[in-house]
Amino acid sequence: MSTANALRLDSWIRGEFRELNTELENAYFQREDRADVTQIGDEAKLEILARGGELVAALLAEGNTDEGFEAGFSLLGDVGLFMAACRRHEIDDPPMRAAHALAMQLGASLGVAPRFASAHLETHNRAVDGTYKTFTTLEAERLFLDYNTRGALGYIRAAEALRHCIPLGVSHPVAADMLRAAAEALRDVWASNAELFESLDVDRFFYSVRPYYKPHQVGLREYRGANAGDFAGINVIDLLLGLCRADSPYYSQILVDKFLFMRPDDQLVLRDCMRLPSLMDEFLAALPKYRDRDWFQRNLKLFLEVCDLHGQTAVQHHEQLVARFIEAPAGRDAMSSRADLTASGPPLPVLLDALQKLADLRAARPRVDMLTRHDDVMRLREALQ
Repeated sequence: MSTANALRLDSWIRGEFRELNTELENAYFQREDRADVTQIGDEAKLEILARGGELVAALLAEGNTDEGFEAGFSLLGDVGLFMAACRRHEIDDPPMRAAHALAMQLGASLGVAPRFASAHLETHNRAVDGTYKTFTTLEAERLFLDYNTRGALGYIRAAEALRHCIPLGVSHPVAADMLRAAAEALRDVWASNAELFESLDVDRFFYSVRPYYKPHQVGLREYRGANAGDFAGINVIDLLLGLCRADSPYYSQILVDKFLFMRPDDQLVLRDCMRLPSLMDEFLAALPKYRDRDWFQRNLKLFLEVCDLHGQTAVQHHEQLVARFIEAPAGRDAMSSRADLTASGPPLPVLLDALQKLADLRAARPRVDMLTRHDDVMRLREALQ
């Protein structure tokens, strides 16, 4: 159970906090330079800073955050949302010191980064009377979180199905059922993403939703922004399909960078999968001896379908969300070179290059600068009868 002070902060986050942020976002959006948040909305900004600082200071003085993991994780999310809003509105003051101190205490005790993570707004964002926590009441933010949550849970379903394949082995008849389940889940991810990209307003996302995900400092260190991919499922799929390798310097760096942004139970799942053999390597090992077996042909066809779907969703994400909702408006409004544009921290061209590499790994596309599984996938395709 959460303490009374924690409940007061949570209630404020779900109510007045959202209204004040929405008021500010609407004011910014009416400006000629929508990225300029200075010299406007001072009263609302001061109210966020003062009330949030008061509620956080009471929690820090209470000193009792040992109410169980779920309560602590939820509290970290509330403190994290407050800090992210202050960063978004470019306001800082002594009340932030209390927020930093409480976030670092919670983050250290929970084993996660001391700021809000995507799980706080997506897979572990409890709804009250049909409404979950958001920064604003804007339709663009609701759509973004609705569909990101559906997408994350679809990836998790696919990952769970593939995890069941490993102890069964690729020749097991029930492995076919698990591969079908994974394929169906990935189709749901693709469809959910397509609906999001069709419905989401580009400018509202770029100017009124994205800025809350910026990197910001907590204590002496700057932490990158939350990323919708900060859960184990998508990487479990990468590893168990064999499209990405844990011993790849490029890919392992991605895993290292995201561990503290995942819940500890997710961290354990991902660490476990890093040591497991991949389904692709199992099919390649079975190829010389069993290629003519019915089970091999049936299960290999299903496996390659799952690989194709995983690659398609990766390319869809890169060519739709990244290119259309970030790269295009940034280029149009001459913001591509801004140092604080991306949630991950690097300049936009660096981020785009990194995301293209990841999409190519997942789609098994050939590259001259890094090893992908393109040749292995083609070898397995050629074995299909």
